[in-house]
Amino acid sequence: MRIKLFIIFLAACKFSFAQEISKDTTLPIKDSITNLPTPRQDADSILRIMNLSPFFSLQADSTLTYDFKINRPMDQYFWYLKSAPVGLRIDKNTGVLFFRADKNLFKSGRLKFDVPYKVEFGVQNLRNASERIDTSFNLLFFSTEINVTRLKPTVGNFVQLEEGDTIRFRVQCEEGTFPVDQITINANQPITNFKPVKKCNDEFEWTVPYDFIREGDTARQKLLVLQFIGTDTYRNSDTATVRLYIKPGVNYPQKMQEYKLIADEIKKYIKDLKLTFFILSNEIEQTKKNRTYFDIGSSSTAMFGTILSTSAQSTGAKNFGKVLPSLGLTLVPVKETVSPNKVQEQNMASQVRGTIKRLEFMLSEYSLVGEKDIDILTKTRKLKDELKQSQLQLIDLPLVEFDPKFTQEEAEKYFNNPKVNKKYKMNVRK
Repeated sequence: MRIKLFIIFLAACKFSFAQEISKDTTLPIKDSITNLPTPRQDADSILRIMNLSPFFSLQADSTLTYDFKINRPMDQYFWYLKSAPVGLRIDKNTGVLFFRADKNLFKSGRLKFDVPYKVEFGVQNLRNASERIDTSFNLLFFSTEINVTRLKPTVGNFVQLEEGDTIRFRVQCEEGTFPVDQITINANQPITNFKPVKKCNDEFEWTVPYDFIREGDTARQKLLVLQFIGTDTYRNSDTATVRLYIKPGVNYPQKMQEYKLIADEIKKYIKDLKLTFFILSNEIEQTKKNRTYFDIGSSSTAMFGTILSTSAQSTGAKNFGKVLPSLGLTLVPVKETVSPNKVQEQNMASQVRGTIKRLEFMLSEYSLVGEKDIDILTKTRKLKDELKQSQLQLIDLPLVEFDPKFTQEEAEKYFNNPKVNKKYKMNVRK
């Protein structure tokens, strides 16, 4: 009996020990091939995407389908997109990513080739909002069919300009497979002070200098060829050409100064001529007065002598009366010596007055109309020629620039005196 009880006790202890060994999960499991212990595989405690790919590349007119997997049952989680290019979708229940790379998206400019798009997405527990993953990947589109981006200036191929004009236009781009990386400018002639174009939609601006066509050039106009060369990352290029036909222009600020200079010079010359005319006229009038005095004295002496010689009672008075006419005759050479007749001065005064009238008429006739008179060059040249011709005609005339005896106001008043005008007015016989 005792032996049976002992055997039952041993069997119970063996069964209990086997259960304890089976419950012990810390014991290592040996590999069947290498017979080495392997680490224990614990269950995942952090939510993670098991097949996340950081980069996707997709060809035009192709479809992307990718199924994201997590280490949790799918029915307790949902998927979402935070930022994505147009057309990219993800199934919120299954995590399947889908995209159709339609060519129309690239032709319309909504998508671009060779530009990495960062897509932000995530997955979240439906019951626990704190259990979530936010991550991202890059999506790049490419095409085996290369369409070069075309440059399109906002002006025509031929533009007419004049010196002093400003041309301003933008260089736009008709997007192709790859975007334009840089734009360079080539010209057949060196130009300066222009606004460069470096990328699409930049504005080109340039003012044609007034010395673009030099005085020694025989051509009536010059051709400036501008080439805008756009290049992408893969050295594909396109060239847009704009031809500028430039004609000689009028530098109005400079020409206005030249006109004002010659007009002021003519006005000063007129003032000097008026003062000279005033002095010449006074000398001529004084000479006429002196000659008149001599003529009156001579005739009075002769008449008085005749009266004495015929009516005097005494012989001495008669003899003295006979001498007086001879004395009056002697005043004639004295008159010619003291106050000779100023014929040359008279002619010179008439010529000076005519020159003044002509210059004043020219100033009035060739006055400017507005700040940008289209005939400013012709008018300036006419005034220069007239001033030069007047100065040559009166080259021997000594101009009186300043005399303390006379003033400019007196000269102006004398020149505009109606009596003086009547004296020098040409008499026309009817």
